Amino acid sequence: MSTPLTAAALVAALKAEGVTVVEHTGWRTHNRNSKGAWGPVNGVMIHHTVTSGTDSSVALCYNGRSDLPGPLCHGVIAKDGTVHLVGNGRANHAGSGDGDVLRAVVAEKASLPAPNQQNTDGNTRFYGFECVNLGDGKDPWPDAQLDAIARTAAAICRAHGWSAASVIGHKEWTSAKIDPRGFTMASLRTRVAKLLAGKATTTTPKYQPFPGADWFRKQPKSAIVTALGKRLVAVGCSAYADGPGPRWTDADRKSYAKWQRKLGYTGSDADGWPGATSWAALKVPYTGGT
Repeated sequence: MSTPLTAAALVAALKAEGVTVVEHTGWRTHNRNSKGAWGPVNGVMIHHTVTSGTDSSVALCYNGRSDLPGPLCHGVIAKDGTVHLVGNGRANHAGSGDGDVLRAVVAEKASLPAPNQQNTDGNTRFYGFECVNLGDGKDPWPDAQLDAIARTAAAICRAHGWSAASVIGHKEWTSAKIDPRGFTMASLRTRVAKLLAGKATTTTPKYQPFPGADWFRKQPKSAIVTALGKRLVAVGCSAYADGPGPRWTDADRKSYAKWQRKLGYTGSDADGWPGATSWAALKVPYTGGT
C-alpha cells in the first residue's frame, strides 16, 4: 500500500518517463474526495473511453455525466500519446470490483483471479487512465498511444516501487466491464516491465520538418502523407473515408482545413494547404522520408 502521489510528483514522474503531459485547468484540486477515501493506492487501472476525438473525450472525463460526476479518471491518453491530466484524488473510474483481485494486485501476483464479485471500492485503490478508443475491437490503437499508456503506468509503478503486475484493466477488476478492448493486458504489462527494467529517461520527440507548401500540390505519395493523416485523425480533424495515405488526396486537404480552422484560421487561410506554422503545431512524427 502506498500514499497517493501529489500532483507535482505525478507530473514529474510522467515527464521523467518520457510522457507528454497537458495539465487542464483546475485538475490539481478536481476530485471526489468528499464522497470517499483516496488511498492507500495499490495499482493503475486502464480503461477505454468509448468515444472518439481528443477534446470531447477530455471534456467528458473532466466533467463527467449527470449520473456520474467527474473526474472520471486521473488522465486521458489520446491517440497521439499525449496524456491530459483531468483529476487528482478520488475519481469515478473503477467502481466496485473483486476483493480477491485487489489482494492479488497487492501481492503483485503474475496472474489474477477471474473477477466474480463486486465487494471492494476500486476508486479508493487505483489510479485510473481513460484511453481514447471506441472499444469496438476495430478502432486502432496507434503505437504512440500504446507507448504512452505503458510509460504512464511505468511512471506510477516506478514512483511507488511497484512491478508491472500492479497494472490491470477494468475488465480484470469486474466482469461487468470489457475495457480495454483491442490489445491484451499481458502485452501491456510486458511493455511496462521492459520500461521498469531500464532507467527513466526523458525523451525529446522528433518531428517531421515542413516539406514546403509546393510539395503537397504535386500530390506526393509518401510516408509523410500517412503520418500527417494519422495526426489529423488523432486531433479530431478527419475527413477521411479511407486511409489516410500514402497519396495526398482531397481528403487530406479537407482534413487539414479542419485543423487550420481548429487553430483559428478562417477564409483563404484555412484552405487545406499546409503552411509552416500550422504544420509545426500539428507535430507530425518524423518519418525520415520526403
